[in-house]
Amino acid sequence: MYMQFNMNLPGLESVIVTKMEELEGDFYLHIKLPVKKHRCPACGERTSHVHDYRIQKVQHLKLFERTSYLFYRKRRYVCTCGKRFPEKNQVVGRYQRHSKEWNQALGLRVIQGKNFKDTAGQFRTSQTTAIRRFDQLAATSLKEVDTLPPVIAIDEYKGDTTEGKYQVIIANGETGVPLDILPNRSVRTIKKYLAKKGSQVKMVVMDMSYSFKSAVQKALGNPIIIADRFHFCRYIYWALERVRRRVQKEFHDYDRKKCKRMKHIFYKRYEELSSKQHWYLDRYLGLSEDLRQAYGLKEAFRSWFEGAKKVGTKDLGEVKQGLYNYYKQVEKAGLDEFIKAAGTLKNWQAEVLNSFAFDYNTGFVEGLNNQTKVIKRNAFGFKRYDRLRLRVLLHHQFKNLDFQVG
Repeated sequence: MYMQFNMNLPGLESVIVTKMEELEGDFYLHIKLPVKKHRCPACGERTSHVHDYRIQKVQHLKLFERTSYLFYRKRRYVCTCGKRFPEKNQVVGRYQRHSKEWNQALGLRVIQGKNFKDTAGQFRTSQTTAIRRFDQLAATSLKEVDTLPPVIAIDEYKGDTTEGKYQVIIANGETGVPLDILPNRSVRTIKKYLAKKGSQVKMVVMDMSYSFKSAVQKALGNPIIIADRFHFCRYIYWALERVRRRVQKEFHDYDRKKCKRMKHIFYKRYEELSSKQHWYLDRYLGLSEDLRQAYGLKEAFRSWFEGAKKVGTKDLGEVKQGLYNYYKQVEKAGLDEFIKAAGTLKNWQAEVLNSFAFDYNTGFVEGLNNQTKVIKRNAFGFKRYDRLRLRVLLHHQFKNLDFQVG
């Protein structure tokens, strides 16, 4: 089926479309370039003398959701010196079977798409081609970090690559932008990276990982280390959970099962409980003195935490004194689970207090980790660490880029 064609197509403005036809659901565009003078690569003279023509079939982007191909009538020029050379064009590169527009669209789609296989299917090409285009684009497009900013956040996630089971992500603590991904979480790897690029780092936000803390102190000297609030608060809730599990074993079989099903009432804010939940809470706290004391310690910690968030940047001394008072309450209660949790807080006390003094956290890094895990699951995992690193970092670098090709 032949078609009359008199419109300019994006990406093909410089060509002349001589014919367009549809065969078996695909579009075929016959194109050529206007004759113009070219400079000879041998002698430098300009010539417009045509030596011959060759037809080159090139896969192009979809037109009206149909695969399109270009039949490019490529000419060769001949110079007076005898040199023959092809004309310059913006349609297809040398030794390529896909148009430049197609390659550009595929390169962007493999970054933003679900995975390499699905993207290859959309462009009607092989998965190997999609991966090769990604590697070519990634090598030149990624903006590598030369020097880390003054505030950084560090966290780990499970990547399962050939370089290690866990990888470490480093992000800007103020903007939330991911900066780099390290191959593993060993102290040596983190220390070497921070020593090389961390000359400007003043603050490090992290979870309560002793390996992270050791690497940071060895590489950067004595920066301000800030413990993430979620990670130190959960030690108190874990202590409450261990007490509940211990004491409910002594309950009647019905109460034991019901207490397990209703465990959420122990962690919810007291003022947010419904009347029914208050009834259950009073019942189970009345069955065990240890559980009643554990719940009281949890509420005391929550009260201190809420107050610390309000006055932390204004009066850190008040926050510190409140934490000391909480330690005394824990010692008076004598519950081993809470004594152990308080010991952890004491070991990290400076970092815990810094979280209220400077108001930084790693919440956004957890969000980055969730996105990374989604990318990994969609691709059914990455064996190569370097490809996973580039895939994740380029995803964040290009995620706000809007394009309508492909």
